[in-house]
Amino acid sequence: YTGPLLEEEALKKAAENGLSSPEFLELCAWLGSQIKPLCNMEESITSTDGDKDIESFQLEISGFLKEMSCPYSSLISGDIKQRLREKEDCLKLLLFLSTELQALKILHSKQLKGSHLEKHNEIYQEVQAICDAVGLPKPSSSDIPALLTNVELKIKDILSKVQNNHVGKSLLTKPLNSSQVERLEKINDALRSEYECRRRMLMKRLDVTVQSFGWSDRAKVKTDDIARIYQPKRYALSPKSTITLAHLLAAREDLSKIIRTSSGSTRENTVCAINKVLMGRVPDRGGRPTEIEPPPPEMPPWQKRQEGGGRGGWGGGGRGGWGAGGGRGGSGGGLGGGGGGGGGGGGIQGGGGGFQGGGGGFQGGGGGFQGGGSGYGGRGGYGGRGGYGDQYGGRGGGGGYRRY
Repeated sequence: YTGPLLEEEALKKAAENGLSSPEFLELCAWLGSQIKPLCNMEESITSTDGDKDIESFQLEISGFLKEMSCPYSSLISGDIKQRLREKEDCLKLLLFLSTELQALKILHSKQLKGSHLEKHNEIYQEVQAICDAVGLPKPSSSDIPALLTNVELKIKDILSKVQNNHVGKSLLTKPLNSSQVERLEKINDALRSEYECRRRMLMKRLDVTVQSFGWSDRAKVKTDDIARIYQPKRYALSPKSTITLAHLLAAREDLSKIIRTSSGSTRENTVCAINKVLMGRVPDRGGRPTEIEPPPPEMPPWQKRQEGGGRGGWGGGGRGGWGAGGGRGGSGGGLGGGGGGGGGGGGIQGGGGGFQGGGGGFQGGGGGFQGGGSGYGGRGGYGGRGGYGDQYGGRGGGGGYRRY
């Protein structure tokens, strides 16, 4: 499209005027003419002349959008005379038509990619560019061998009119055979892939740098101005390299002469005032791997178990050890202290204790498993009262392991 609506302000003004703007109608008709051959549509959008054709233009747009299954209901439903009266609806129409055209062209290019027709067209375009460069008239036929013959004759005629050393000798002194050309193509593909990665990295660094300039409060109000200046230059940069085998064949001997960037002749063209500015001493920011201390270990070092310590038992609150407390819920036990399983206190020679019963001990007071007092030589028993050494009964006490 080369019409007058390439500028943003002109497009906004045309969208505000809607169907009364001839430029808006022309743009819609151009988009329709580009879309129709790509998807074989029956409906079409034609340009209008005068106000009398606006209604027919609306009918054409309505039928065109319905055939394309437009998702915007405001453009295909309701009173046809009330459509495209608002700026938003006009912009929706342009957005839909332009995005559909873009998608259709992408699909169409994928279908033609790699086909013989595309390769022939590409070669024909290259030959046509050569003809334009050497001053030959625009070729009327697509016979490429005949065109190349005319180009060769024209170049020989031009070279005959200049000095012998005007072009210079070729860098390649011998012709290349097919196997050498194939190997050079593979080398060039590897280099292009490598340099494409580098170019993408540099372009991303450029984007990030420009984006960081817009973080300040003063720059936030000029975001549109920055984008208007930066984006055209940014989009002109391509990540893909344009170097081909043809550049190698066209290289002259002067490319083999390497000139140092610090030579006098080169510095005459590259010297500037900023080179005379010397930086002062800057603080050492560190960051050397050899100076970084290793991180602390994730697990503590192994240590030998200490005697007399530790909390023991099933959920108990006692302390274990000789003379210390411990047990399942009791107060604790030891050699002479109290403790037990779930009841009172006890010990080997001390006070009471037991599993769930009363007090007891090895040679001491009462206690037992579930009963009353017990002891090795005293009172108590398994389920009742009694003692171990008193014939299952105990002196003065009932109970024992079994009741007799």
